[in-house]
Amino acid sequence: MLNKLRNKLQIVGYYFKLPHKKDVICKNIRFGSDYAGYNVCPHGLNSESIVYSFGVGEDISFDLTIISTLGVSVFAFDPTPKSIEWIRQQELPEKLHFYPYGIADYDGVAYFNPPENPLHVSHTMLDRPSTADKAVEVKVYTLLTIMNMLQHSKIDVVKMDIEGAEYAVLENILEANINVGQFLIEFHHRFENVGWLATKNAIILLKSKGYKIFNVSATLEEYSFIKI
Repeated sequence: MLNKLRNKLQIVGYYFKLPHKKDVICKNIRFGSDYAGYNVCPHGLNSESIVYSFGVGEDISFDLTIISTLGVSVFAFDPTPKSIEWIRQQELPEKLHFYPYGIADYDGVAYFNPPENPLHVSHTMLDRPSTADKAVEVKVYTLLTIMNMLQHSKIDVVKMDIEGAEYAVLENILEANINVGQFLIEFHHRFENVGWLATKNAIILLKSKGYKIFNVSATLEEYSFIKI
């Protein structure tokens, strides 16, 4: 009960610090489960469209439903060992392609710190002293490098749930002026070593590059942006 009250008060606090209104009205559809779903503007998306999905964990409901509904091709990425093993046990549709590496603001290796609860799947590149001794080394690449490897010149939708690494990654993508139509992002300002100001600055940067908010979750953690 106390934790629920604390979470509600935290969300109320975000309303005074973070954008919570849409910049543009766009028909949007939610794809995926309550836990892993995102709102997408379907206008212009079809069988030729490319979606990058970073951070899939053990829930690919977003990827499966956007494929079955819009016919897009999804390229999913997650270097987390538990996620890789789970994906290997799934029967993936032809248009869902999985790659066992992650995204960062550099090419190389990163240390992924596991969650404190071993039943959870989400690792993070951010400092997590309580589990740092169990960190795993994984391969990571910039978005531009990944696009070059997969021979893509434009990405229609980029979805990111990458446990706090989104801030550096976004800055890298936007500085490179990569052609991305929509960003669907879970921001992790709830992390103690992140904070709401990092999210506010990331949104300011996105807007300076022409992206508009077309959906915000009730928790003010998931945002959908479109470039118009």
